[in-house]
Amino acid sequence: MNNKTIITGIQPSGVITLGNYVGAIKQMVKLQENNNSYIFVADMHAITVPQDPKVLHNNIRNLLALYIACGIDPEKNIIFLQSENEYHANVSWLLECNTPYGELSRMTQFKDKSSKNKNFYAGLFTYPVLMAADILIYDVDYVPVGIDQKQHVELARNIAQNFNKKYGETFKIPDVYITKSGTKIMDLVDPTKKMSKSSDNPKSVIRILDSKEEITKKIMSATTDSECVVKYDMENKPGISNLINIVVSLTDLTIKEVEDMFEGKNYGEFKKYVASVVVEELTKIQEKYNELINSNELDIILDRGAKITKEIARNKYNLMKQNIGLYK
Repeated sequence: MNNKTIITGIQPSGVITLGNYVGAIKQMVKLQENNNSYIFVADMHAITVPQDPKVLHNNIRNLLALYIACGIDPEKNIIFLQSENEYHANVSWLLECNTPYGELSRMTQFKDKSSKNKNFYAGLFTYPVLMAADILIYDVDYVPVGIDQKQHVELARNIAQNFNKKYGETFKIPDVYITKSGTKIMDLVDPTKKMSKSSDNPKSVIRILDSKEEITKKIMSATTDSECVVKYDMENKPGISNLINIVVSLTDLTIKEVEDMFEGKNYGEFKKYVASVVVEELTKIQEKYNELINSNELDIILDRGAKITKEIARNKYNLMKQNIGLYK
């Protein structure tokens, strides 16, 4: 995909793991090279479920700093905070008034989350329309998402098509771009499941801001097997295969080259090497993160993004008002 306009929203929840970095962020970095890219922190989506205000506030800034430290380039992306652009909510309301109840009630994520908590708020039901507004305001060509978010983009397409049919040409119809996730990094304790930031066991997850000592300790205690052969075999040797995947995803080495490097060597030597690779990569990210979090650069980036996106969103909102018949 080249020379297209794309948009990506990132939720300010939890902390970024090595799995998030390899599987998602590095793919975003690739997409930014040849496309006109919008990236926003979806803080308004975050409040569809209860949040601690102080934690949420810190998460927003930390997340933005981490993504930029991981390679998201402010010169190649228009980066903004969703809540700083009031037109997202305004556009969402006009779209809500033209979205059938039945469309929203069929959304898989709503059914899943509402079944787990019957005391949910209205925003949990209507936020897919806000997501549609996020997308449709910018006349994007593609929305890069994982397969679990495909339904939301399809809803945005339906809303746009129905609005255009009812009121005249207003929105560009976006296409879904299913992102090819990078190498899947697995849980260090149970390598048969994906590494998750929600894991109850801190030993199972490497977080981007973990210290050198924490990273080394977690990798040295990672689950392997009794064969003591560094060989890639996800079915029979998931632990060692996961560690090989980590090395391959962070270096220019191939699986075969890693196997050859450690032929005849023990797991302890291999784990020390894996730890050194991870520490080297994350130390660079942490240094950039610490520079950003303690400077005003984030505010400058967000101010620029707000200025650009507000003008675009205001124009779209006014066009919608005009087409609907509201006083302009």
